[in-house]
Amino acid sequence: MAFTGRAALLAALGTLPVGIWEPSWTGILAVNAPLALACACDAALAAPVRRLGLTRSGNTSVRLGDTADVTLTVTNPSERPLRAHLRDAWPPSSWEPGTEVAASRHRLTVPAGERRRLTTRLRPTRRGDRQADRVTIRSYGPLGLFSRQGTHKVPWTVRVLPPFTSRKHLPSKLARLRELDGRTSVLTRGQGTEFDSLREYVPGDDTRSIDWRATARQTTVAVRTWRPERDRRILLVLDTGRTSAGRVGDAPRLDASMDAALLLAALASRAGDRVDLLAYDRRVRALVQGRAAREVLPSLVNAMATLEPELIETDARGLTATALRTASRRSLIVLLTSLDAAPIEEGLLPVLSRLTQRHTVLVAAVSDPHIARMATARGNTDAVYEAASAAQAQTERHRTAEQLQRHGVTVVDATPDELAPALADAYLALKAAGRL
Repeated sequence: MAFTGRAALLAALGTLPVGIWEPSWTGILAVNAPLALACACDAALAAPVRRLGLTRSGNTSVRLGDTADVTLTVTNPSERPLRAHLRDAWPPSSWEPGTEVAASRHRLTVPAGERRRLTTRLRPTRRGDRQADRVTIRSYGPLGLFSRQGTHKVPWTVRVLPPFTSRKHLPSKLARLRELDGRTSVLTRGQGTEFDSLREYVPGDDTRSIDWRATARQTTVAVRTWRPERDRRILLVLDTGRTSAGRVGDAPRLDASMDAALLLAALASRAGDRVDLLAYDRRVRALVQGRAAREVLPSLVNAMATLEPELIETDARGLTATALRTASRRSLIVLLTSLDAAPIEEGLLPVLSRLTQRHTVLVAAVSDPHIARMATARGNTDAVYEAASAAQAQTERHRTAEQLQRHGVTVVDATPDELAPALADAYLALKAAGRL
């Protein structure tokens, strides 16, 4: 219970005439006694807080950058109307900076025996689970002189999912996939190594595709058509070690890697391939296996929502062993990691042959566009030194990529905005070449 500012103001105003005309304890008592009586009556008429019933409903998941509405239903079982201020507390990252006060505080009036609904609109700024904290209610009497205050725990969790900004590239990549399948009205006949069907020869067809046995059984020349292999296995491996915590622009490298993995998963599942996910540093952080095509993307998004970079060195041997156990059959292993020289040369290269012997390996890494801008800077002494440092960093990165390529690894190195489409193009190229 607490006095309000209105009660304090009335007490101060009543003290002024007493101090001027009748400065005595009797005068002070004559003014404050009625005020105290009014406060007591106001407190008795205020609706009790602890008897209120509170329940939640609304969104349980939201993409990063979007809004989620969580409805709080307040039921007043008492015989007195509820006039209250309410604070619905959530973690600070549930709102954009500076908007928390307006979004979390509400005024409400609930007549006796009725209920009202309040909507708290969240706009999270980080991935992961956001759990509701306490609901604090301050109930006022009809005079506004005294208030009752109490808190309630009303659990609710909103999972903030990756934004998947690269989904804008999906239509163009699917169009390229249809061209590989020969399902579009362009000159492409269909590429791949898996037999599809027989059709009549037309001028321009590769004569090596003629099926002479089928031709001998009919009066026209028959050619074989091919399509990219289907039902292949793809294992997406996210390195969640310390190198994934490095920020490129406004986000960690891990976020760009996840966005690229989601685009590849969406494309591969449409192509009829099976997609699994492994997130690892020194232990398994997330594992998604055996999902049907329509369940792959929701499962991956849900698993990635709570992933955070770990400030520890990735155990390359443990990652390799776990990937081999997860991919028991020949697969395309897509490792989303860094191209820093030390982790690759000391960690990955010594054990890379274990992966390349059984699987096709593709390494995708996020490059910093700021380094490319530094390499072209000129004009003063500081800019020249920065350009020399950036050129050295680029040279080391290219040398690391060449070392991986000598082991038969396909390397994709691109900026955060370009990594997802570049990785999808590399997948389509491998599919067209029959290397999956």
